[in-house]
Amino acid sequence: MVLNYLWISFFLIAFVVALLKLIFLGDTQVFKTMMDGVFDSAKGGVDLSLGLIGVMSLFLGFMQIGERAGAINVLSRIVGPFFNKLFPGVPRNHPAMGHMMMNFSANLLQLDNAATPFGLKAMESLQELNPKKDTASDAQVMFMVLHASGLSIIPVSVIAQRVIVGSKNATDIFIPCVICTFVATMVAMIIAAFKQRFSSRQWVAIAAFSLIGSALLAALALFLRGLTPGNATIFSNVLSTGLIMLLFVTFILGGMYKKIAVYDAFIDGAKQGFEVAVKIIPYLVGMLVAISVLRSSGVFDYILQGAAWLFAQLGFNTDFVPALPTALMRPFSGSGSRAMMIDVMRNPAYGPDSFVGRLACMFQGSSDTTFYVVALYFGSVGIKRTRYAIPASLLADLAGIITAIIVAYNWPWG
Repeated sequence: MVLNYLWISFFLIAFVVALLKLIFLGDTQVFKTMMDGVFDSAKGGVDLSLGLIGVMSLFLGFMQIGERAGAINVLSRIVGPFFNKLFPGVPRNHPAMGHMMMNFSANLLQLDNAATPFGLKAMESLQELNPKKDTASDAQVMFMVLHASGLSIIPVSVIAQRVIVGSKNATDIFIPCVICTFVATMVAMIIAAFKQRFSSRQWVAIAAFSLIGSALLAALALFLRGLTPGNATIFSNVLSTGLIMLLFVTFILGGMYKKIAVYDAFIDGAKQGFEVAVKIIPYLVGMLVAISVLRSSGVFDYILQGAAWLFAQLGFNTDFVPALPTALMRPFSGSGSRAMMIDVMRNPAYGPDSFVGRLACMFQGSSDTTFYVVALYFGSVGIKRTRYAIPASLLADLAGIITAIIVAYNWPWG
């Protein structure tokens, strides 16, 4: 419903602004410019979606190997003890615990097709333990805010889209995205823990997890800053691409150990890549067209100029402002924010490997569609009172945005 109103608003606002430009500024070309942009965006949306088939098939093929080799189960066993601290009201052997672990493990690998069913089953299982069926329980809220924070190991779709638009180093946003989504997840976890009045033992577990993760990421960032720009770029590129290749090889070796048909598993996953790329065509076209009318009517320019003026008055560097639309759209719509990100990367003034292009990708890869996720998961079990789930998730999104800006300004880009 939110996306529906948002999409309609884009067209109405663009039309009103264009009409005012025609009447008061005498811009007789404004409507022609808008329609040219609409047709170009519609064609571009289809071309981009079809161009994603190869890269998405590649990643989902390997992810399917990992799933069948038991990667999700391994991750579940690793995080199991920590989960017991986060969800004290859920018995250890209750099905909800297994479903949640499987959901988060699938999200870490960006196995969306696997994550959603596990998530719905997790919410259903948690609802069995919920004494107030129309109000979200503590466990359901914690599960929701962690899911909405978007923690993942590899931003597969973002990397794929960077490849399609011609990035010379599509994986260089890999580590920055991990840093941003880690911060967002920790903020979501801490807010939920504070609201649920965690015990000292639970806070110790959160503190330990936070310190270990922060120490690893801080050590990496400090190491990179100690290198020369050229060597830092080389190391970052080798680490990003090397980790992805290591993951692929690990999945293959795991599949061989489990004696599964590795190639058949890859083919089954690759088929999903084709389906995903085709399914997003109408969503991507719809949002790219709506964004096009905003841009060609001049609305985007006015918004960005206003934001740039405001941040300049506050004494901030305003180079990040052109990437902000992606961040602002992300909580409402995954397809909308994806379209915003693509629009920035395709803009001749920026490009995928520019500061703005990379930052837009970091915004897209470090959070999730909060309102959609809340509506889907809570709606599936009839919960009407979501308590603080949405505010906590939005604060986590804000933390991810701020972190992305800070990292982007300080990262040794090549």
